[in-house]
Amino acid sequence: MPYYPTPAHSGTHAIRGHIVTLTGDPFFRSDALVEHTDGLIVVEGGVVTAVGPYADLAHTLADDAHVDHYPDGIITSGFIDTHVHYVQTGIIAAFGAQLIDWLNTYTFVAEQRFADKTHAAAVASVFFDQLLANGTTTALTFCAVYPESVDAFFEEASRRNMRMAGGKVLMDRNAPDHLLDTAQTGYDDSKALIEKWHSVGRNHYAVTPRFAPTSTQGQLDAAATLLAEHPTTLMHTHVSENLGEIAWVRSLFPEADGYLDVYDRAGLLRPGAVLAHGVHLTSHERLRVHETGSAISHCPTSNLFLGSGLFHVHQAKNHTHPVKVGLGTDIGAGTSFSLLSTMNEAYKVAQLTQYPLDAVKMLYLATLAGAEALGLEDRLGSIEVGKEADFVVLDTKATPLLEYRSAQVTSLEEQLFVLAVMGDDRVIETTYIAGDVAYSRDGH
Repeated sequence: MPYYPTPAHSGTHAIRGHIVTLTGDPFFRSDALVEHTDGLIVVEGGVVTAVGPYADLAHTLADDAHVDHYPDGIITSGFIDTHVHYVQTGIIAAFGAQLIDWLNTYTFVAEQRFADKTHAAAVASVFFDQLLANGTTTALTFCAVYPESVDAFFEEASRRNMRMAGGKVLMDRNAPDHLLDTAQTGYDDSKALIEKWHSVGRNHYAVTPRFAPTSTQGQLDAAATLLAEHPTTLMHTHVSENLGEIAWVRSLFPEADGYLDVYDRAGLLRPGAVLAHGVHLTSHERLRVHETGSAISHCPTSNLFLGSGLFHVHQAKNHTHPVKVGLGTDIGAGTSFSLLSTMNEAYKVAQLTQYPLDAVKMLYLATLAGAEALGLEDRLGSIEVGKEADFVVLDTKATPLLEYRSAQVTSLEEQLFVLAVMGDDRVIETTYIAGDVAYSRDGH
């Protein structure tokens, strides 16, 4: 049975194995991948204090130091999910329709249950178990409109000592009455939640207008006021996911020059702003995302499931005005909590847009790129001295077929590609949070 221990926040200890991490953007750097085939990570107080070849560092350990050794595993930075809805955990794999129909039929019905704090807490527990079992150590999460749903989310994140971001959804129109706030109550509730949770422990608050169709201009302006008053918070919303949605936005905001411009005019685009999907952004809109320092969360399983379209990662990561791009599972329209499975689908989407997305770039999108999207690259996303000790151990022999296939590989890049294409939660051997084992597949 899997093991979900309460983090012990232990002192100095070490993890040994095949270490693979990204220290830069491989879309633009050929030296971004760092590998130690027999490496050692030394952790103290939840932070990496040394990393390098085992032969170089072993003598620095005390004689009685505890070392977790993974001779057959690959140790990499914990995965970062840049767009997910914890309140939609219960509707994953709900029969797909187009976006707006899916929202009305499943999402808005499910989210009304989150006014009940007991229900919210129960779902949060399942959600965090699934994150850890899939090697995800940080996520940017939509909660529901109800403050109770946010409390449940951050209480569970705090209990597990995970660096997490989330916020109360803002919606003051075009949704069921029970899910609506107002520009003023949305502002008041969000401000109170920011003061309660933001920067408390490892928690980050995200100001969260659901998307332009469910917020009036007054509410978007209130969201911008919250960001101005609390400049270290994040901003999280959706953009240009579906062609019907884009037409709807155009009818609701005729004065705007497109969907993205609705947010731009309101002052919501900036570093720390994460825009989910961006499937149909124009070249001019991608330029504005670049200029404002905002980021896109690429959600391939969701985009395929709802038939929304194909995200062109090579257009976003162009050399003249590159956009920060991370990966998102987008549960529950997304079909898997696994960022390995999400890499697999991102590869296929890239193939359909005539772009060969290699394994190193995929690993970057799931780790360091996510940290950059959230503005947390100084703390997360790679295994480097001074960064927080959130890791995942990948088992290259997790299944008989994977073991057989891994025996045929001739390079690290090939092994990483095999893991991305064949991998899922079974590959996750151990997940570390702040240096402590937070999940063990084999129950020890």
